[in-house]
Amino acid sequence: MRVARAVAAAGSSVLLGGLVTGAAVAGPAVSQAAGQATPAVLVQPDMVHLHSALQGPPSTAFCEKHFKIACYTARQIETAFNLPPLYKTGVTGKGETIIIVDSYGSPTARHDLAVFDKGSHLPAPPKLTIIQPAGKVAPYKANSNREGWAGETDLDLEYAHAMAPGANLLLVETPTSENEGITGFPQIIKAEEYVINHHMGGVISQSFSATEQSFAHLSQILTLRGAYKDAARKGVTVLAASGDSGAADVKYNGVTYFLHPVTSWPDSDPLVTGIGAAQLHLNASGHNVATPTVWNDSYNKPTLTYITGSSQDSPLASGGGLSVVFSRPKYQNGVASVVGDRRGVPDISMSGACNGGADMYQSFAGQPAGWYPTCGTSEATPEFAGIVALTDQLAGHSLGLVNPYLYAMSQFRAPGLVDIVSGNNTVSFKQDGKWHTVTGFSAGPGYDLASGVGTVNAALFVPELACMARHLPAGHGQPSAGATAQAAAACLQPPPPSSR
Repeated sequence: MRVARAVAAAGSSVLLGGLVTGAAVAGPAVSQAAGQATPAVLVQPDMVHLHSALQGPPSTAFCEKHFKIACYTARQIETAFNLPPLYKTGVTGKGETIIIVDSYGSPTARHDLAVFDKGSHLPAPPKLTIIQPAGKVAPYKANSNREGWAGETDLDLEYAHAMAPGANLLLVETPTSENEGITGFPQIIKAEEYVINHHMGGVISQSFSATEQSFAHLSQILTLRGAYKDAARKGVTVLAASGDSGAADVKYNGVTYFLHPVTSWPDSDPLVTGIGAAQLHLNASGHNVATPTVWNDSYNKPTLTYITGSSQDSPLASGGGLSVVFSRPKYQNGVASVVGDRRGVPDISMSGACNGGADMYQSFAGQPAGWYPTCGTSEATPEFAGIVALTDQLAGHSLGLVNPYLYAMSQFRAPGLVDIVSGNNTVSFKQDGKWHTVTGFSAGPGYDLASGVGTVNAALFVPELACMARHLPAGHGQPSAGATAQAAAACLQPPPPSSR
């Protein structure tokens, strides 16, 4: 994720965005194909990894006492999203496969997932398969980049599994870090096209992104969409994290923030579901003591102090905003008053606040083995991948692009959607000796650019979404507005006359 500049200055031992504090940030890369210098697009995992390793999963009370922030176990998060009623009826993701795509992967992925499962009282997944279809990954060597992606990989696997404990997991490792140009994204596309064309799973989780404006030419993004077009045609759901810098984000050097609202890709792609992060407010058993709010720890001094060692304001919030590349897709026509003529993100949110971090386990070289509270849209994205896998099982086929369903569900005020109406993604930071504030977007009734359509009550959301999907054949591609409306009418109560 993209708070590397502020954290590096603070000098703490935070792992984030594929970078460990103090690590050098990549500068311009040379494109051999073009024969000229081209700015590298910094695409990083959208996670924040809190710095203290613990020997067991910490409780909320422990984190509040010692760190002045909340943290939650996998079981608490399951309860918060009301998943146990689904599990009791056999809806666990059985027979489905969640595809996790990460650069390099983690050398200890199998072991770490096993320890996580034991500590979280979860069953092992039926199968964990690891493949490298875009080329062999070099042997692991502890450095900031490899450690960052290893932590990302562990988080993705653990929280996809926590949401859908009966689903198979397919880890797709790519051999380079994602820098646009001759390396990075082309390998991701190749790997994703392989798993799509070989029908290896129904949902792809991507916990990485790059600021749209960090591409040398915005048209370059359009050449990198092959896998997403393929997925839409073949009924595979693709998810991507919306970023962790709120309405701001960094330029290609990974250090300098834009001074105006920006957003990132691939979450901004109309064929991808952009996943934002919410802050949950839970008791020890995982029940909500307050309704979820937009994740924004940018001004939370205890959280910032714990992460960076400084209470200085720094971007630490759910990404969201308007694309400068993509126009408004048809499924967002009903929220044109919010997005105007542009594609708006995120589409939906899951848990991701740092004040409310998720307990994860890791043991790869370079950092102490143990449990870490971890946060960011990198947590939220695999969580929603688990929700999709549960729905695939109930629907009897993969869902494909879910965005049209989500907006229809919001319009009809589906009981399974939990509207987020409080919070914003405005952030402040000090840059070049001056303080800057990038004013973001506020949550409100219905769709907004801070939380999307809200978050989920899975016991209701999964059957509602599955019902809508059953009204369209498997592998249908992007459903039409008419077909979506018919599915909504069949599965959801009509909105009241006073509907927004």
